[in-house]
Amino acid sequence: MTGPRRWRLWLLVIAILAPACVESEPATGRPDTAHLIERSRVTMGSLLTLTAWTADEPAALTAFEAVFDEFDRLDALMSVWKDDSDIVRLNQAAGRMPVPVHEDVRSVLQTAIQIGDWTAGKFDVTFAALADVWKFDHDQDNRVPSAAAITARLPLIDYSQIVIDHAAGTAFVRRAGMRVHLGGIGKGFAVDRGVRLLRSRGLSDFMIQSGGDMYIAGRHGERPWRVGIRDPRGPEGSTFATLEVTDVAVGTSGDYERFFIKDGRRYHHLLDPDTGQPARAIRSVTVIAQRAVTADALGTGVFVAGPQAGMKVLERMEGVQAVIVTAANDVIVTPGLRGSLALLAQPTDAP
Repeated sequence: MTGPRRWRLWLLVIAILAPACVESEPATGRPDTAHLIERSRVTMGSLLTLTAWTADEPAALTAFEAVFDEFDRLDALMSVWKDDSDIVRLNQAAGRMPVPVHEDVRSVLQTAIQIGDWTAGKFDVTFAALADVWKFDHDQDNRVPSAAAITARLPLIDYSQIVIDHAAGTAFVRRAGMRVHLGGIGKGFAVDRGVRLLRSRGLSDFMIQSGGDMYIAGRHGERPWRVGIRDPRGPEGSTFATLEVTDVAVGTSGDYERFFIKDGRRYHHLLDPDTGQPARAIRSVTVIAQRAVTADALGTGVFVAGPQAGMKVLERMEGVQAVIVTAANDVIVTPGLRGSLALLAQPTDAP
């Protein structure tokens, strides 16, 4: 989902390093000493960072290259900015005919439909009908579109109009003018693929982070990884809470990256498909799940649904937990995280 401007949702990772290990590695020079390896590359419109704790650096670097290549491959299939992608062809054929799409694209679309159902339509990949009305991906003069311009596009937002035919290998958008955008789910799908690749190459202790989506596997030496949750109104890089986690995906959706402020009001890219307006009841949602694709899409769906409806969605989800910062700056934590979430401070209270 590469676009003209690259945005990053910051989900900070605070690695708990054992000082003896860090200090001893340069001194001993032993090739079999486990240590931290990290590489980054821009792909899918975000900085992808791969980190591993391993004694076999050459094998880890080879595995990293495979993950970078996989992200690039998926971006070529799913981007709305690449003229020959499956999603661009799907959108061009909307209302006319089914088009052949890769099985990975069909899988993402199928998951998107499922999560749309779980969230009563608050997660909807056909929100792209509003992409040229709200232009958060472009330099602009912070113009708020007219109510009439937004209302005219609302009939073109309806994920239930996506038809997938796995036997024929095709997908179809029934209504002309509709557009699919996988920006709220594609990175999560790619992170899950990266997890599979790293594990298939023998790595067990690693992290994958792409924008606000990440997966944490194994441990950092003798200790768990620690994830810091960004303060949605604090300075860039600030956190208000931490979690010690392993073998889970973590996805964050927030109103603090792609936004502008006009007449004292914040306008951001997480749009309510029912109104076409930015959702306003939440500042950030961090979802912890077994799969990154679930954490990614549910984070968006819960954000748009709001804290009350969002918590009802989460209560029905087995093995899914979340931390929500509401528009009133309240912190809501699902029961499964109580006791393991460390609140460092109250989130900053600002518009």
